[in-house]
Amino acid sequence: MADPMAMPGPGSPTMEVAPAWAVAAVALLGALVVVAALLDGILASRASGGPGRTMSGLARPFGEAARLMRQRRRTTVQADTVLWRIGGAGLLVTAALMVTVVPLGDWTVFDLDVGVMWFNAMDVMVWALVWLAGWGANSAHALVGGYRFLAHGLGYELPLMFALVAPAIAAESLNVGRVAAAQEGLWFVVWMPVAFLVYLLGVAAFSVWGPFAPALGSDVAGGVRAELSGVDRLLFETGRYALLAAGAAFAVPMFLGGGAGPLLPGWAWVLVKTLAVLTVLVWLRRRLPAFRPDTFMEVGWMVLLPAVLVQDLLVAVIAVWRS
Repeated sequence: MADPMAMPGPGSPTMEVAPAWAVAAVALLGALVVVAALLDGILASRASGGPGRTMSGLARPFGEAARLMRQRRRTTVQADTVLWRIGGAGLLVTAALMVTVVPLGDWTVFDLDVGVMWFNAMDVMVWALVWLAGWGANSAHALVGGYRFLAHGLGYELPLMFALVAPAIAAESLNVGRVAAAQEGLWFVVWMPVAFLVYLLGVAAFSVWGPFAPALGSDVAGGVRAELSGVDRLLFETGRYALLAAGAAFAVPMFLGGGAGPLLPGWAWVLVKTLAVLTVLVWLRRRLPAFRPDTFMEVGWMVLLPAVLVQDLLVAVIAVWRS
């Protein structure tokens, strides 16, 4: 019987790990959430132009977390409390499920043959969770925010799905480890730039981030999070950062060569690349204007979807020619 802890050979897919590694993966996701929150806090403080911007930005996430933990949980009349709580806390759980198929060097929590589809299924689950957070509160503002998110989803989900198809076609596999191994010598981002950019746009969208934040707009009193307070609000916001971190981590094996790189071990390169992508996503939050759901739906269907389909076609032609 093969040793379950034996290291895979060159070019082999990653292998599943012991339960202790699953705990470590969740802890690593938590660390990425903290990094994203700190970076976002620093950028927000610098944008405000106040003195001591960096130090105040570093303290900002911890101060906000402490404030929310002391705050009472709000209740609304005839709220569907169960659905409301599931929607708010489910984002964090979904992000944790996303990273289970991301290889950290030679190891992964679940080395699924359909890991790419697993990630796509998890990002679709975010639709239901954000909607439940808006619906369960029994509040007009939260409900409007939920509808806005669904409208954005109609614009980004198909382009995102086809963006994930491109690396899978090139690697001839839906296994995330094999997709990473197929990039030996040339990362997919080099000849799949459209798919990579559409993917990053999709990550920002399912994280309700930056230009996709109208679902949380101040014009509807905070939208989906209008009635969230205390621990519920903290879990929802942490979930958004976690989704952003999970999306950044998944970009590494799909487009950036996985753990490939000189000098450092594979797992270290995965972390470096993840932090680089995460930094870009956080930085772009205040650099892009908000997308109106109706306008973005038109852009998604008329521009992004045809562009990524052409990208898929080119990748398929190259893959057939190479074989």
